Amino acid sequence: MPGSTFAFVRWTSNDFGTILSRFDILRAIIPGQRYSTVPWVSPGGESLLRLAGWRKVERVLQLIDAVESLRIDPADAAPEYWHHVHNRLSVNETPRPYTRARHQAWLRRRRMVF
Repeated sequence: MPGSTFAFVRWTSNDFGTILSRFDILRAIIPGQRYSTVPWVSPGGESLLRLAGWRKVERVLQLIDAVESLRIDPADAAPEYWHHVHNRLSVNETPRPYTRARHQAWLRRRRMVF
């Protein structure tokens, strides 16, 4: 659905195991909106997070688990949070945790804008 958020995981392996891991979090575009192209996603999406390398992919999976532990669907988390995670992990820094307070602020802001 346009406007929905989803994750897309890609990896390549050989006889010795995984050699490439990639993780994208995208928001499905609304017709006429700008978008990034991503292999196997047509036509593409708004990129919220794009990381490569098993350590970073594993860390994103842990952060998704942490959001779920708050009983929040990660697809409903603030898009800005996934941008923050992308930026921090890209430079090998620790992202701030997602919190219920941050989520409530996002829900209030979303009601005002949309």
